[in-house]
Amino acid sequence: MKLLLDFLPIAIFFAVYHFSGDIVLATLVLIPATLAQVAFLWWRHRRVEKMHLVTLALLIVLGGATVIFKDPAFIQWKPTVVNALFALAFLVSPLFGGKTLVQRMMEKAVALPTPIWTRLNLAWVVFFVIMAVLNVYVFKTFDEATWVNFKLFGMLGLTLVFVLAQGVYLSRHMTAQPER
Repeated sequence: MKLLLDFLPIAIFFAVYHFSGDIVLATLVLIPATLAQVAFLWWRHRRVEKMHLVTLALLIVLGGATVIFKDPAFIQWKPTVVNALFALAFLVSPLFGGKTLVQRMMEKAVALPTPIWTRLNLAWVVFFVIMAVLNVYVFKTFDEATWVNFKLFGMLGLTLVFVLAQGVYLSRHMTAQPER
């Protein structure tokens, strides 16, 4: 459900783009859709993850530039900037508090040895870097419609595959918890 909610604004962007063929209009609709997503998350949980706030801020700046200048390059760069920032956050996370970002997010649910947390965190760094580079490759190499399809289906599909692979990796290294 969470992943679906996370991708809802981009699905709306996709629908508007394919209905209108206008990336500026789709971006114009994406901005309030993402604002509504963040408002809903705040209303529902009384907190919003930093990922959503970073994405919203970059969307307002880069999406706003796309709308103002009528230039799709700004919105096309957004996934690269977001993924690069996440890669950097995961990479430097052990410098702040000694734990990886993955460990901080998952340690209440999963018990793993420190080297496994480190490998998992590095896997996320690599994944985010690959996604950032792949986004640039797609929008520089292919037409706009192909990039829009990649943004929804390609990035979502690659993320799901990565998360499933991570689950398989985790299952091999998790320690059994005693029943209560």
